[in-house]
Amino acid sequence: MRTVPSILHLDMDAFFASVEQAAKPSLRGKPVVVGGLGGRGVVSTASYEARVFGVHSAMAMAVARRLCPNAAYLWPRFVAYREISEQVMAMMRELSPLVEQLSVDEAYVDLAAGPYGAALAAVPPGEGTALVEAIAQDLRADIRRRTGLTASIGAAGSKLMAKIASEQAKPDGLVLVAPGQERAVLGPMPVRALPGVGPATEQALRRAGLLTVAEVAEQPEDELVRLLGRAHGAGVSLMARGLDERAVVPDRDAKSVSVEDTYEVDLADRDRVLHELDVLAARCVRRLRAAGRSGRTVVIKVRRFDFSTLTRSETLRGPTDDERVIAATARRLAAQVNLTGGIRLLGVGVSQLAEFTQEDLFAQAAAEAAEEAEAQAAAEAEQADRTEPGEPATAPTPTAGADQALGTRIWMPGQDVRHEEFGAGWVQGSGVGRVTVRFETPDSPPGRVRTFLVDDPALSPAEPLPLRPVEE
Repeated sequence: MRTVPSILHLDMDAFFASVEQAAKPSLRGKPVVVGGLGGRGVVSTASYEARVFGVHSAMAMAVARRLCPNAAYLWPRFVAYREISEQVMAMMRELSPLVEQLSVDEAYVDLAAGPYGAALAAVPPGEGTALVEAIAQDLRADIRRRTGLTASIGAAGSKLMAKIASEQAKPDGLVLVAPGQERAVLGPMPVRALPGVGPATEQALRRAGLLTVAEVAEQPEDELVRLLGRAHGAGVSLMARGLDERAVVPDRDAKSVSVEDTYEVDLADRDRVLHELDVLAARCVRRLRAAGRSGRTVVIKVRRFDFSTLTRSETLRGPTDDERVIAATARRLAAQVNLTGGIRLLGVGVSQLAEFTQEDLFAQAAAEAAEEAEAQAAAEAEQADRTEPGEPATAPTPTAGADQALGTRIWMPGQDVRHEEFGAGWVQGSGVGRVTVRFETPDSPPGRVRTFLVDDPALSPAEPLPLRPVEE
């Protein structure tokens, strides 16, 4: 273990929503929710103003709309997020070659391997800690100056504690855990604070009367191995005592993204199994999107009641991060597995990863548009069924989904656009054959709103504008 907290964990604050607020002056200080906007959409990120109303990541978008109806609900602009992410990661690599990027908005950096390494090794621990604090504060200030965004940083002698410290630092803060203070910091926390402790492990520890990390740390390793199994029990024992010797590994290039759950009671009902696969697919997609990736091969993992483990996979025609596609594929794969007798564990993963592309985004938009069109058609059919004989039927109202189903252009809330007369702006919404655009830029005052026909030839999609002027 180190004597200086030279590992930093950086996490951008409410990243997607913060980028949108920085890019759109009219949204600053207001609740913003970014995610899928269709009937089965899920919140990717909520601004802190929206979190006051109870909105949070991974929540169903329909629930978020009920909790915070006046928020701005925007489609993710992954191109913009990646551009900002690349700027932030470049700043971290100026501090050390050992930068381990976990997602588009989160990374570790090992200062001991960079230009400050010799200075950190040459001074007493107290001075070294002060130098780490100064470096971390400078990094936060540089990020704010170059991007206009805030970041939270945790500093510690291990990746475990740096991650926990950054959570305590949110939002827009810095927390250092001095080496030797790990158990004091971890002790009062619930067991779920430890990496790898999910619902099943938490329940196993709870049944043994272990609710806090301190209580777990006091148990002999043999007892935790008995409760959790050899590998997992030993790992939890080390983590609970604040012991983590994992190195910061640069240039992590994940070959797959996957999630899995172990169930306290074996799943015996096929419908329940299919539901759990849908839930896992949604979690897997959130990880894919956070990393800015998509994939071609969908894999399911099934561990049966007798501990036999099976995997099945299917390769799609092209890479996707569409939750509906991945969930439907997982369900097809489950049909190939004998589920009788009970299922202990399920997993869903995606491999053959590729960079997320704008075309993927519009493919999803088109799918959601078709879904809206189907709903509109059903509503019109229901209205026709209720019409009395001889009574004129209510004229159908065109919707964004109907427009898109007819082949007109798709405009998604939050999308960057440019108008030949009015310049740069972004889409506030569309429907009834029209699109509403607010014309403003990151460095302008809040702009005016204008409405156009969806096929206005003067209006076109545009690339994201930089949040700050490019420095010379």
